Amino acid sequence: MNLEWKIKRFEALSTKELYDLLQLRAEVFIVEQNCVYQDIDGKDEKALHLIGEDNGEIVAYARLFKPHDYFEQASIGRVVVKEHSRSKKLGHILMREAIQVIKSHFDQRKITISAQLYLKKFYESHGFIQTSEMYLEDDIPHIEMRKE
Repeated sequence: MNLEWKIKRFEALSTKELYDLLQLRAEVFIVEQNCVYQDIDGKDEKALHLIGEDNGEIVAYARLFKPHDYFEQASIGRVVVKEHSRSKKLGHILMREAIQVIKSHFDQRKITISAQLYLKKFYESHGFIQTSEMYLEDDIPHIEMRKE
């Protein structure tokens, strides 16, 4: 794997990058998870986009928000890894990179996320703790989690 990380604001994304990252999000969050929801939610313009490419193909992605753009604290969302790359533990690499970018770009250490419940242990392994009861978001069980 020849992983290269890019950090871009919305207006700096090329048309091809935007198309590819929206395609990846739809592939996983809508088709794979069989969940009809509005992925294009008006928040992409506020986010920093963390893109992991392997030989020019987007294989990992997350949206990063400064405090008050999504939650009171900085936030990470739309965490996604292309199916064929998951066996390489790329989700863990992506989360470590996302946490580091929040620190370096926003000078923040406190992070809040809305996590799918089945990924609770994954996020706990990155220092997040559950801070809410389970709630449904687009008919998928979620919990709020924070890293202090």
